[in-house]
Amino acid sequence: MKAAPTEIEDKVDELLVVLDRDIRHIQERLSQLNELRSLVIKRDDVALGRLLESIQAKSQSYSENESKRRSIRKELATALGCTFERVTLSRLEAELPEEKKAQITPRKTELGSLIKELKKEHLSTMLLLSECARFNRLLLNSIFDLGRTGMLTYNSNGATSRGADTAFVSLKF
Repeated sequence: MKAAPTEIEDKVDELLVVLDRDIRHIQERLSQLNELRSLVIKRDDVALGRLLESIQAKSQSYSENESKRRSIRKELATALGCTFERVTLSRLEAELPEEKKAQITPRKTELGSLIKELKKEHLSTMLLLSECARFNRLLLNSIFDLGRTGMLTYNSNGATSRGADTAFVSLKF
């Protein structure tokens, strides 16, 4: 059973507000990814901790917007007489009058380009963090391998000896 066109258009207006919040959220996430990479490179642990706390807090508050979007989609599915999964921006563009289509199309385009950019920035951030982890692992392995391969030590007479069973730091005097 299809609902009246005004009911559908009212739901679409609610959806447009939610989509505008989505756009702002993605733009904010892009900015945070850039800041995250910058702070990792600068090794600013204090600012990085604050940024991560801020990201976590905003993620929890953003879930309300996701719930609202889901709810509107369910209502639109009922109003359009279709399943939840079939309610897409493309379908709404095809079924709504030109004035509503003109409001949906730019948001759909902007969301698409922002999502594409977000995926690229996310990949860049993952690669940076992966390289940092790899470098740290190599550094730690090289430090701790010294204890396994034997370390050159000097005794009180200045003579050297290589101990195969020594640890990283020798406490021998």
